[in-house]
Amino acid sequence: MNMEVKNQILDTAETLFRRYGLRSVTMDDIARELGISKKTLYQHFANKSDLVEQVIRQSIDCERELIEQTVQSAGNALEEMVFLARFVIRQLRELPPTLMYDLQKYYREAWNMLRELHFGYIQQVIENNLRRGMEERIYREDLEPAIIARLYVAKVNNIVDEELFPLSEYDRETLFKQNIQYHIRGIVSPKGGRLFEKLQKKILPEEPV
Repeated sequence: MNMEVKNQILDTAETLFRRYGLRSVTMDDIARELGISKKTLYQHFANKSDLVEQVIRQSIDCERELIEQTVQSAGNALEEMVFLARFVIRQLRELPPTLMYDLQKYYREAWNMLRELHFGYIQQVIENNLRRGMEERIYREDLEPAIIARLYVAKVNNIVDEELFPLSEYDRETLFKQNIQYHIRGIVSPKGGRLFEKLQKKILPEEPV
């Protein structure tokens, strides 16, 4: 198997999925975009579901790297949380609003992998952030990090639930902004609350959290 060709297919498929959505893009579209035959495509991927799963796995790996960079560059736990929130908001802006719905409904194995690998990872990131914030005294000292982290991930899962928040009625970006406000204002200490107000004005003021 030619790994260079496989990586090109993954990158091109991810670009098309992000631009047009999962259901709208066919294997023919991907082959045409790359200038290769469908036979070559199927030499690397068993079917479209297999391709979707591998694209999701690659996307998860890339996002983890970006999140790690964000965590390392933040000066404190609250700054880290705000940076992570802005990262997610930018991601939401780049994704077709139906992508998560299509993933849940038509590509269950890929969706389950996303929940297990990505949401499990995010839960640990949030738990670590909570412990850091408590040590820095900018989060409340009576928090239970493991519980709050699970609640955070559960709320994010609800945000992408089409039945709970139909796309025709709710904008994903607005939902996430409301969720992060709800999360941060519920965990900060008085000191953290004052810092959060400053951060909102100082960090990318054109994109308030």
